[in-house]
Amino acid sequence: MKPIIEIIVSTAGEIVIIAVGFKGADCEQATRFLEQALGVVQQKSKKPEYHQQRQNHQQQRLGS
Repeated sequence: MKPIIEIIVSTAGEIVIIAVGFKGADCEQATRFLEQALGVVQQKSKKPEYHQQRQNHQQQRLGS
């Protein structure tokens, strides 16, 4: 699944930011600009995906 950021605005003006498809702290990095632009963060909760490690794939080609 491709990572996405969902933004929900209630009729009362409350904003909820949900990071979907991110693993580890990548979600915090991806949403930081929104939190800074919108102001004070009242509550933060971490989904189970936060505690998963991000997988890095590296390839190396040997020979000619």
